Amino acid sequence: MSIAETPDRIIRINTVLDRTGLSRSTLYRKVHDGTFPKQIKLSDRCAGWHESAVIAWMNNPMVYRVEDY
Repeated sequence: MSIAETPDRIIRINTVLDRTGLSRSTLYRKVHDGTFPKQIKLSDRCAGWHESAVIAWMNNPMVYRVEDY
């Protein structure tokens, strides 16, 4: 199975913070501003991010906009 065929994973906040180097408050501010991918609700008190969306942000964080993804 190639990378293109790999299913998109859901990653949780601690993984997102580790990969991006952002603080929790900066992450949520960027989500609110539309400059970081929105999280998806997994349950009442649980959310995650599509790994591919986080990677897209990491590839070019200065110009990323939610509508771009």
